[in-house]
Amino acid sequence: MSFRARLLVAFGVAVVVPLLIFAAGVRREMDRRLTAEYGARVDAAVEGVRTQLGREGTDIATRLGALAAALSQDNRFRLATQDDPASRRYLLDLAGNAMRLSGLSFLEIQDSAGRILSSGHFRNAFDRLEPALPRALGSANGPALVRDRSATGSVMVLARVDSFRVAGRRFTVAGGTSADAFVAQLPRTDDLGVTLVLPGVDSTALPPYRHSALTALPIPYLDLAAGATTLDTARLVATGSPETLALLRRSVVSWSLLALAATVALALLLAAWLAARVNRPLAALAEKTAAIDLDRLDQDFSTDRTDEIGALSRLLGAMTDRVRTGAARLRDAERRVAMGDLARQVNHDIKNGLGPIRHVLRHLDEVARTEPAALAGVLAERKGTLDSSLAYLDTLARNYAGLSPALRREPCDVNAVVQEVVSGSPPGRVKTVLSAGLPPAAADRLVLRRIVENLVGNAVDGAAGRAGDVVTVSTERAARDGEGLIRIVVADTGPGMSREQLDRAFDDFFTTKEGGTGLGLSIVRRLVLDLGGALRIETEPGAGTRAIVDLPVSGESPR
Repeated sequence: MSFRARLLVAFGVAVVVPLLIFAAGVRREMDRRLTAEYGARVDAAVEGVRTQLGREGTDIATRLGALAAALSQDNRFRLATQDDPASRRYLLDLAGNAMRLSGLSFLEIQDSAGRILSSGHFRNAFDRLEPALPRALGSANGPALVRDRSATGSVMVLARVDSFRVAGRRFTVAGGTSADAFVAQLPRTDDLGVTLVLPGVDSTALPPYRHSALTALPIPYLDLAAGATTLDTARLVATGSPETLALLRRSVVSWSLLALAATVALALLLAAWLAARVNRPLAALAEKTAAIDLDRLDQDFSTDRTDEIGALSRLLGAMTDRVRTGAARLRDAERRVAMGDLARQVNHDIKNGLGPIRHVLRHLDEVARTEPAALAGVLAERKGTLDSSLAYLDTLARNYAGLSPALRREPCDVNAVVQEVVSGSPPGRVKTVLSAGLPPAAADRLVLRRIVENLVGNAVDGAAGRAGDVVTVSTERAARDGEGLIRIVVADTGPGMSREQLDRAFDDFFTTKEGGTGLGLSIVRRLVLDLGGALRIETEPGAGTRAIVDLPVSGESPR
């Protein structure tokens, strides 16, 4: 396959596949969220209907309670219930007048046998036996849906029942409001509504909604007009049409296809343009080759290409590797020569300093054997030579000590150093508990960092491989013998150390970790002592380890 063809295919795959994944993810997430939102709206609508139904039932019960209380005190009603002929017309009109005054759409007054004494919605029902109505309403937990005969056909109401006593006799009053009016006042939107569904009706075919029923709220139902004597179940059905969701889905698909077509066209044009500039890899090789010298041999010529450009890259890479290897050997040889020269220099200087001392000691030994009485005088005479030679060696030692950095004790922000170390630790493995307002410590910042790095590294390695283990680095103000201190505590939840391991923890080259050097705690103790501080380890097998470092506060001399 040619370079141009490979470039076209690569650009096509690299652009089209992520775009398809992105479009599918967006559509799936949108569908999930909108469906969840739609379901929440339906649940909220059903909950609202349940609340309004309960409120309506409470309102009906309140009206019936007031009516029952008034009837229990009504003397004309008392006379009418005792078959007073003069009160018969009053009794016939009582329910109708009370129904209109109380704002009800249905009202029946019955005696204890279920005989209708007065009916407001159907006057001709007087003296009819209908005990099923109060019995059914009494068994319903809340309002019930009732369909009954009326002067014009039938009436559908939400009804409840109450009772009262007059002259030792029990009477019931059943009343309610129009079910159609209640349903009509329920909230509805373009894609969500509530419909009353009677038993035996298929809710999936309800107009004007073209989607199946979503949620149904059951309500007791008594069909007196059909002669029923027991409760059935009707439903207040929340129905809806997912037209908005379907429109959004179609819109996302359309825009995704459009974006895909535009992206593919742009990718092909870009690939063709890049393929026309096939000389770029050659220019890059030339630039890398020109940059090669003995001080810069880090050029990378690795490639997976199988064409001529790939072969040339591998050839240059092999050549660079050989030059790099030769340069490394040359530097190593130079370093060895320099170290040899330095060693010979140190050897020569020390011998020069030790020579006079050796001569003086031989002289004193000879005097001690041959003339012991003159030993003190000879020692006094040669003491200047000894002092001069020792001063020379001392100066020589100070000069060679300059090859390593000297300790610089200065005010140091401990929290800042801890933060620097922790920031380079494995994510999630180390946390800090830093005390605010700490005074600066008297320390060398570089040495302090080496201390914290060694302790944190040891703690992280010790807790490695155990799920949930965490290393905690904390700082606080402390005091010992009246001396102000800055305390650094590195604690882990690892396996801890035994007493034998703790006794050898500061020995050089002692380690319990595979591949460890055994120098970490040894170096830390030496550095802490150099700063005038103290180090101690608290540990217990299975309970983790705490390394505690105390450093003097800046401005206070370490003891």
